[in-house]
Amino acid sequence: MRFDSYEPGDFYDEMFIAKGEPRLEAKLLIERINSLSPGELTLRQQAAQAALIKLGATFNVYGDHQGTERVFPFDIVPRIVSASEWNWLEKGLKQRIHALNLFIADIYSEQKIIKDGIMPADLIQSSKGFLKPCMGLKPPQEIWCHITGTDLVRDRDGQWYVLEDNLRCPSGISYVLENRRVMKSTFPQIFATLGIQPVDEYASHLLETLLNLAPSHIADPTVVVLTPGIYNSAYFEHSFLAQQMGVELVEGRDLVVVDGYVQMRTTKGLKRIDVIYRRIDDNFIDPLAFNSESLLGIPGLMEVYSQGRVALANALGSGVADDKVIYAYVPQMIRYYLDEDQILPNVPTYLCWEKQQLDYVLANLDKLVVKAANEAGGYGMLVGTESTAEERQEFAEKIKANPRNYIAQPTLSLSRVPTLLEDKFEGCHVDLRPYILYGQDIYVHPGGLTRVALKKGSLVVNSSQGGGSKDTWVLKD
Repeated sequence: MRFDSYEPGDFYDEMFIAKGEPRLEAKLLIERINSLSPGELTLRQQAAQAALIKLGATFNVYGDHQGTERVFPFDIVPRIVSASEWNWLEKGLKQRIHALNLFIADIYSEQKIIKDGIMPADLIQSSKGFLKPCMGLKPPQEIWCHITGTDLVRDRDGQWYVLEDNLRCPSGISYVLENRRVMKSTFPQIFATLGIQPVDEYASHLLETLLNLAPSHIADPTVVVLTPGIYNSAYFEHSFLAQQMGVELVEGRDLVVVDGYVQMRTTKGLKRIDVIYRRIDDNFIDPLAFNSESLLGIPGLMEVYSQGRVALANALGSGVADDKVIYAYVPQMIRYYLDEDQILPNVPTYLCWEKQQLDYVLANLDKLVVKAANEAGGYGMLVGTESTAEERQEFAEKIKANPRNYIAQPTLSLSRVPTLLEDKFEGCHVDLRPYILYGQDIYVHPGGLTRVALKKGSLVVNSSQGGGSKDTWVLKD
């Protein structure tokens, strides 16, 4: 199988400038694939997917009649990012996370950004992610967003944009690590020749970030990963990261508040917990403070947390920055808190709660992508160019009923990467989720999760909607 007949098409192609003309950073890989004997790449693709199955790299889909557990589809052709481009992305991500952290700290304390007229108070108060019980909280080192997954896309012109921020419980890093393990065994010669930045240090960086939250007087802090349980969509990742860090994986029923501290039930009695890497959303983490019907959390956790007797990553309340309406104000946050222009631009965004912008959105639903403010995974979304008149009418009624809950964006011509579909290469649309850790400083993990739409022509890359993943190769300087 060769790239001779591959058509980059009228999109930005991550590996080709034009038909038969590879980008410099992709030339070696393309030559290597072209040199394989007929059918060999397909066999390597099948072997890579089988290896991921053996590793247990799965995810769960709620309400799926085919069964809850699925293997995350993997494509063997990687995405390659040059060193210079990655350096620019890294700089932009660090700036963004710095500003978002200052924003979260501000709105749970003095709310200067509201008092100075940069953001309306109603916008914050009406956000589902804004938690009034978190007012006045002071997390360790005043860091709120310890682990972030920021979704990036590239448009037809090659320009990168931030599509959204994920600060509650961002998932996907386990697939980054497992994909790389499989790819190194699939193309060992290329890894020996091409300078590709390693990704296997993530777990040590994550553990360092978590240990940084513990009080300095504790010589050997106890860290746990808190999971909702085996039926959660990202349970594989929870258990994988706990194993990689060498810490306990626990559920809410394993923890209890005793004597003013969070303690873990063990065969030897109770053991005090100092840091919790939570993979449970805010509203379910403490039934006494938030959702009283939750069976997943730890009763009394909020009180212990507010007294500084246990650290949480991410901090409770940080999910306010996941709100897609608040996302639209990140450029203003960067200017307000850092006195800088944004490095990585947002996708142009229409706010439906503003009358003039609402009118434009309703008149152009066939051209826009409309998203609910707090949905994820490709749910609560209308892709106008692929919708029917009936679907657009239904969505228009939803928007008019609750305009605060919706934003709209132009339909981007997402960049593509050659992908193996039915024994031939097709250009499939991709996005990229880098992972950022905020500890003593801000660390951007090289690469990230490249998600790919495995249906020809589709723009939806989410795993729950039929998407898959690729390994992401960031080249060294």
